[in-house]
Amino acid sequence: MGRLTNTVKWLIIVNVLFFVATLLYGDLTYRLFSLYYFENEQFQVWQPVTHMFMHGGMAHILFNMYGLFAFGSPLEARWGTKKFLFFYFSAGLGAALVHTGVNYFIFHQGLDALMSAGMTDTQVFDMMADSMKQAASNGGQYSINLPTGFDVDSYSKMLSAYSGTAVGASGAVYGVLVAFGLMFPNIELMLIFLPIPIKAKYFIPLMIAGDLFFGVTGSPFGIAHWAHIGGALFGFIMAYYWKKNSMNDTRWD
Repeated sequence: MGRLTNTVKWLIIVNVLFFVATLLYGDLTYRLFSLYYFENEQFQVWQPVTHMFMHGGMAHILFNMYGLFAFGSPLEARWGTKKFLFFYFSAGLGAALVHTGVNYFIFHQGLDALMSAGMTDTQVFDMMADSMKQAASNGGQYSINLPTGFDVDSYSKMLSAYSGTAVGASGAVYGVLVAFGLMFPNIELMLIFLPIPIKAKYFIPLMIAGDLFFGVTGSPFGIAHWAHIGGALFGFIMAYYWKKNSMNDTRWD
């Protein structure tokens, strides 16, 4: 395990400070800094950045900060501070973009179907607002009368896309993981639940394949798999371009 580099150290500190703020101020912090869908009235322009510093629990922040330390420090040592920060935030913003794009598709697919069934957009938004109020007061449960041919599962996905939030450094960390795998493909890594050494060039695609599977089939764990894929995709594009153009060893101090 390598040394903790300076920029990675400060990123971890900021993440911890945000996490402490969630413990002190709870829902207010989540409402301000989590990433809402951009057509939701709770969306704010700073959220695509601030959501990277928010976490949903102790295990969430521990896993992400360990990944940032273990895989980010070698990259910062190789690239320098400015280049690593550019990469990290670009991957995180890419994660937010892909996550939002998938939510846009899910939401508007449902909205178009409901309007085709005879509802107006005002009626749809009023129905969703009522569902969210019921869910807030009944432990996430709500009752709904839907037009014939539009199933509850499709409505739930549509409502989740509109009203759900994304938090965590995972998207940016996935970008870091991919870059690490491209630069150090033969370093052996181990899964906690599968203590068998696996080379980075096999380990990291395996993780992304898992996110792709759960992203397509639907995750039962409330994980933003498409954000992980977005971060990995943007991280791959940048790291591959830099490697192909012999820029991996160019430092931006």
